[in-house]
Amino acid sequence: MSNLFAKGSKLVVSLAMAAALLAGCGGGSSAGGGASAGLDVDPASLAFPLAEKATISGLTSYPVGSESEPNNRTIFKRLEEKTNVHVDWKAIQSDQWGEKIALEMSNIKTLPEFVFSAGFSDTDLLKYAKQGVIINVEEYIDKYMPNLQKVFEQAPEYRKMCEDENGHIWALPWIEQLGSEKTAIQTVGNMPFINKGWLDFLGLPVPTTVDEFEQTLIAFRDNADKLKAEFNVDGDIIPMSFIMGAGNEDSVILTNGFGEGYGDPDQGRHIVVTDDLKVVCPATSEGWKEGVQWMHKLYEEGLIDKEAWTQEWSTYVSKGKSGRYGVCFSWDVANIAAVSMDDLIAGKGWVPLPALTADVRNITPANGSFTSGFDRGRCVITANAKNPALICAWLDQMYDPIQSPQNNWGTYGEDDDFDIFEEGTNANGDFMLKHTWLGDASPVEVREAECVGGPLAILDSYYDVYVTCPDDAQYRLDWIKNVYTPDMNTKYVFPNILMTADDAKTLSNLNPDIDKCIKEARANGIMNGFTDADFADLQAKLEGYRLNDFLAIFQKYVDSYYK
Repeated sequence: MSNLFAKGSKLVVSLAMAAALLAGCGGGSSAGGGASAGLDVDPASLAFPLAEKATISGLTSYPVGSESEPNNRTIFKRLEEKTNVHVDWKAIQSDQWGEKIALEMSNIKTLPEFVFSAGFSDTDLLKYAKQGVIINVEEYIDKYMPNLQKVFEQAPEYRKMCEDENGHIWALPWIEQLGSEKTAIQTVGNMPFINKGWLDFLGLPVPTTVDEFEQTLIAFRDNADKLKAEFNVDGDIIPMSFIMGAGNEDSVILTNGFGEGYGDPDQGRHIVVTDDLKVVCPATSEGWKEGVQWMHKLYEEGLIDKEAWTQEWSTYVSKGKSGRYGVCFSWDVANIAAVSMDDLIAGKGWVPLPALTADVRNITPANGSFTSGFDRGRCVITANAKNPALICAWLDQMYDPIQSPQNNWGTYGEDDDFDIFEEGTNANGDFMLKHTWLGDASPVEVREAECVGGPLAILDSYYDVYVTCPDDAQYRLDWIKNVYTPDMNTKYVFPNILMTADDAKTLSNLNPDIDKCIKEARANGIMNGFTDADFADLQAKLEGYRLNDFLAIFQKYVDSYYK
């Protein structure tokens, strides 16, 4: 998986501060009391390593089952040696982050000086800025962050994506370029994979239509005993499994070909942009209804894992590693199934399932994906920062072209069983990080043991200069380009843009009810059936939840962006 710390969908940011807010922030130079004093620091005094050790405090998260003390990670050990800055970390397990970070941010007196892997939504940023919990950092970037400045010079669109309409930047971004436009690696998140070994054993081709797909699943079901014996499967054969409502592990992409071909690629906001630049909700379309009805048919035929509605990640992976799935969904099938990179590159074991033709054949790219990977709210400086200039200068080290890939994926030279990188040289003889071969190891598990996340930037221009492209990213880029891009007939996606504070607040208030309503209707419909009356009831509920007002806000920004 490419971005380990940002699995789920995020709301589009809205960061236009009102005049009253700016007045309360010291004329816009800072949102926290006393922070502007950091701008008086002589940049030369912040040259690393510092002459005398300094200590700053940070808050971050760590993946479940990995090292819980950040300072025990090689990356942070090396950064302390390089900078002579010690970080007094407070770390929260990632599966508890959503609940605990809200509590942390509610008490400014006990907050650390920065939040390293915040992953804040736009609404969060607005709220914390208005409360004076975080400070704006554009002046610190200009004076103390030369590495980030170089990123913005090479790709100025990212600075614009960070700014509110007054030019303020409230967070430091995470940027990961892997392809662009319709070939960007983020265009398809919940990629469907089919068991090529089972297909070959049964003499079946890779299905390309919904009818062929249904018959393939039936063949998996009816030949379960043969498959178990041939592939030494421990447990019942499961023709298709997924995790309902779980983003990359959901199956929603299967129904993209019904009706108008919208699909529902934005599982957080449920919007798509049509070819005539209209923002619509797929759940109001006939294609969405027909897709749910077809999925119910598969469920009635015993082709869908009955635990798909309730299983957690660990259960989903455990069954996948036991070889029980015919079809599954993930960012990378190596995270779910027992398959090696060698086999994936060779097209053995598992292959991506292409777009399925129903009424049409289409893949709608994910919203915001044309500008590749971007998290606007990755890292914030809190109002408790005693020396914001020092903190920003230290955080700027994360944007060094050699440091960013390590923070994102892992490091080199560790005294253990594996490393993500080895030391190498590029064509000019300069130092370069070279990805090592992971073999049968899960890319997610290997990276989580080494990487630290946080603010960083990896541009397409870095590959083969500072770092090689990850092998699993490269074969996934090839899958996108060769399997899915040819069927991306959709012209537009909702762009990654800033909104006003009022619009962000309205969306934040409306979205939870709309999202819950749509997801419950789909989950219940696939299991229990979805009639025309059920569809009409869904439309009535969405109208009551002010769907038209919700869409109108997005429409305003599409009109402005593509004007």
